[in-house]
Amino acid sequence: MTGLDTGVLLVFSAVVVLAGTMFARTASSMTSFFAAGGAVPWWISGLSLFMSFFSVGTFVVWGSIAYGSGLVAVAIQMTMCAAGVIVGVWFAPRWNATGVLTVAQYISERLGKRVQYWYSVLFLLVSLFTAGAFLYPIGKIVEVATGIPLQWCILAIGGLVIAYTAVGGLWAVLVTDVLQFVVLSAAVVILVPVSLQTVGGWETFVSRAPAGFFAVTNAEYGAAFLIGFCIYNAVFIGGNWAYVQRYTSVGSPRDARRVGLLFALLYLVAPIVWMLPPMIYRVIAPEAATVDHEGAYLLIAREVLPAGLVGLVIGGMVFATASSVNSTLNICAGVFTNDILATGTRLASGRKIAVARGATIVAGVLALSVALLVESMGGIVSVVLGLAAITGAAMYLPPVWSMFSRYQTGFSSLFATVASLAVNLAVKFALPAVSGNTLSLGSEMLMGACLPIGILCAFECHYRARAHSAGVPAFRRGTGTAIAGSLPYDARPRTSAARANVRGIGVIAWGTLITALLIVLIGVAAERHGPLVILVGCCIAAAALALLVACRRLSAPAASGDMDA
Repeated sequence: MTGLDTGVLLVFSAVVVLAGTMFARTASSMTSFFAAGGAVPWWISGLSLFMSFFSVGTFVVWGSIAYGSGLVAVAIQMTMCAAGVIVGVWFAPRWNATGVLTVAQYISERLGKRVQYWYSVLFLLVSLFTAGAFLYPIGKIVEVATGIPLQWCILAIGGLVIAYTAVGGLWAVLVTDVLQFVVLSAAVVILVPVSLQTVGGWETFVSRAPAGFFAVTNAEYGAAFLIGFCIYNAVFIGGNWAYVQRYTSVGSPRDARRVGLLFALLYLVAPIVWMLPPMIYRVIAPEAATVDHEGAYLLIAREVLPAGLVGLVIGGMVFATASSVNSTLNICAGVFTNDILATGTRLASGRKIAVARGATIVAGVLALSVALLVESMGGIVSVVLGLAAITGAAMYLPPVWSMFSRYQTGFSSLFATVASLAVNLAVKFALPAVSGNTLSLGSEMLMGACLPIGILCAFECHYRARAHSAGVPAFRRGTGTAIAGSLPYDARPRTSAARANVRGIGVIAWGTLITALLIVLIGVAAERHGPLVILVGCCIAAAALALLVACRRLSAPAASGDMDA
C-alpha cells in the first residue's frame, strides 16, 4: 500500500471505532445493549443483516471460488436471495410476533428452561467456531495488503472489534454495519467498471475466460450442493440467534418482514456485481490460479484502483467482515448473561451490563484462538462450508419449526438437534477415519439440511397420530405478547428507544458524510479514474445530507417525548 492508502485506512478505522463507541451511554440497559431499544428502523436492521451475513465470506471465501470457478460463485450466493424471501415472508414476522428479544428466551418460554439451557450451551460452542471463522478473513485481507504476518493481523483487528462491541452493544453493531455497507457499495461502483476497462472490455473478458467459467454448477458445487445450501441458508438466516436480533429489535411484524425482504432484494443484485472483480482478475492474472488465491479480491483492487481508494476498500473489507464477528459476540454475551448465568444468579441491571461487557471480551478472546487455527483445519473455504453443513440446520431448525407447530416438544426439538449434530460429525470425521471414504461437499450439505427435517417430520407425524399437542402456552398467537415468565431485560419507555434511533441515524449520517469527503479527496488526488471517484463521493455526500435532514425532523418528536416522560 502507498502512504496515502495507509493514511486513509487509519482515518476510516478511527471513524468506525469512534462510531461504535458513541453508544456507550445508550447501551446502559440490557434492552439497549442486546436489542437497541426494541424499535430499530427496519432499513437499518435490514442493512445490518445484509452486512452481517454478506461479509462473512464475500472477499475471501466467495472471492476465492469466483476466481477459481467463475459464475458458480454467483449461483451459490443466489440461494441466499431465495432464502431471504422465505425468511421475510414467514420466519421474521413470526419471530417478532412472539414478543421475545432473544431466541433463548423463546426456547425457555416455548420448550422449557432445561431445553433452553442446553441449547444455549450448544449455541455458545458453535458460535465460538463461527466467530473464529469470521475473524480469519479479516486477518487474511490485512496480510495480503500489508505483508504483516497473519497472526498479528488477526489479533490486532480482533482486539478493535471486541473493544467497540463490548462498549456499544447492538447499536454499535448496527451503525458500523451501515457505514461498511456505504463504503463497500461505493467501492464496487468504482471497481467493476475500471476492472472491465483494465481487462479490455466485456467481450475480451468473456473470450479470454477459462472453459466452463460461466457454468452455474461444476463437479464440486453441483445441484445437490445448491439445494442443500438454499435450505441451510433459509434456516440459518431465519434461526441464527444473532440474525433473529434483527427481527425482534424492530417495532412490528410488518417491519420484520421488510428486514427479510430488503435482505433478499440486496442479494438479488449483490452476487452478480460483487463477484465480477475476482472473475475478471482470473483473466488479468491467470498465473495466480497456481498459488493461494484467497486474496484475489484485494489483488484486483490493488491492480486497478487509484491510491487512497485501496486503503478505503481495505478498511471497508476489514470492518465489513468484522460485522459478522461483532454480531456473534454481542449475542454470545447476551446468551451467557441472560440465559446461562441468570439461571443460577440474580444480578442487578447495572451489574448485568458489566457482566455482559466482560462476556463479550471473553468470547472474543476464545474466537481469536479459533481464528489462529483455521489454516491448520484445512483453510477458510473448508471450515466455513463444513461448519455450515454440520451445524446450520441441526442447531436452528427445531426452534423455528416449533413456532409453526404446536406438536413439537422440548424433547423432540433437542433430540433433533443433538442427533443431527452427532450424525453429521460422525460422517464428517469418523467415516473417513474408519472406511477411508468421504462424502462430497454437496452430499454433506444436503444431508446436513435434510436430516433434522426428517427427524422433526417423524416426531410431527407421531404426535399428530397420538393427538398429542404441546400447545404454545407462553404466547398469545398474533398479539406479540409473552404471557408466561418475565422478560430478562429491564423495560424502557418507547421514547428512550426513539431517542436512540435519532442518535443512531445521526451517527450514520455523520460517518457517511466523513466517508464521502474522504472519497472526494481521493478522487481529487487520483492520477486515474478521478472524475468517477469524485462523482461517487458526491452522491454519497448527498445521501448523508438527506439523512441529517431526516434526523433533525425526527429529533423534535423524540425530545418532546422525553419531556412528556
